[in-house]
Amino acid sequence: MQTGQTLYGGFKGQTTVLRALADDLEHDYVVVSLDFQMIETDEFASGSAFVHALAREISRKLRRRKAVPEEIREILSRLSESTSENTRMAELFGCFSRWCEQSEKPIVLMIDEIDTATNNQVFLDFLAQLRASYLDRDETPAFQSVILAGLYDVRNIRRKIRQEEEHRSNSPWNIAADFLVSMSFSVKDIAGMLESYEADKKTGMDIDGMSQLLYDYTSGYPYLVSRLCKFMDERITVKKSSPAGSSTHVPEPDGDQRRRTAWTKAGFLEALKILIDEKNPLYESLINKLEDYPELKTVLYELLFTGKPIPYTSLNKSVEVAAMFGFIKKVEGNAVISNRIFETVLYNLFISEEYVNSRIYDAGTKDLAGKCIQ
Repeated sequence: MQTGQTLYGGFKGQTTVLRALADDLEHDYVVVSLDFQMIETDEFASGSAFVHALAREISRKLRRRKAVPEEIREILSRLSESTSENTRMAELFGCFSRWCEQSEKPIVLMIDEIDTATNNQVFLDFLAQLRASYLDRDETPAFQSVILAGLYDVRNIRRKIRQEEEHRSNSPWNIAADFLVSMSFSVKDIAGMLESYEADKKTGMDIDGMSQLLYDYTSGYPYLVSRLCKFMDERITVKKSSPAGSSTHVPEPDGDQRRRTAWTKAGFLEALKILIDEKNPLYESLINKLEDYPELKTVLYELLFTGKPIPYTSLNKSVEVAAMFGFIKKVEGNAVISNRIFETVLYNLFISEEYVNSRIYDAGTKDLAGKCIQ
């Protein structure tokens, strides 16, 4: 993080990271970056519709690229403009193979927002074709690498593909390397970023104490660390009150004074209140996961309200799903809620739901009793 940036400016979103990665790879590779949000739901309805849509998006991305062979442009243009319902995915992969053979640089395919497509059988077929071409790369040219972003785990695809007669438990890829890099910040990581911020803003904060405080409540979860720092930097003012009975006016602090009071434990706790009470994309995503995977709610409810220890084992599908989405972590062999903020937010959510449900139940009972009296 460069001097002059706010602390939370050092945390980048998924799309920003992918663009930075693409820029870094461009020197040695041809990078094709796609976003599956650009493909509409009905374009996943059939293989031919998907091929037309994917060819269209690739053609759009390559419009200003000079190094793309004219033959490849023509094939992609033909596939994207075709209205035939008999277009096969093999035609698109044939085009990919020719392109990889003719390209001076290896080609990397990068696809963002993969989870928007994982409910579709057509997408599963597409992944199967990618895998087949990769395994056959010694004989037929194929992409150097394929990067799927916005997907928690390749193995999660099998949970989301469901046909009427069966739930598919097979994955289109039987290869999945373990990702052993921790994505959470340590106390030392947080301190390093605070040091850069402090060198610029000179708030006088206790860097070690603030780093530990941030970690204690977030367990290093990047979004939560970033959000708390953003609030302390922009929104928190710990005002000094006038002595009792005094009419002395206490002036509003200027920017530097405000930051000096914000980056204290009192300022942190004010930021924490805002974070817990706000509605943000992270909380909405977590709630959506509770709706999509009912077993999650059971595990989290047990951890929050019963106090019963739940052994952490990835062989338990409920535990595996909860860990995959970042709800829980392993501590001394048991599953625990990932951090104190998630713990508070989930606790408030469950209590609120029980209150609403009990009020509905009480109202229904009273209404029924009233009808019986009549």
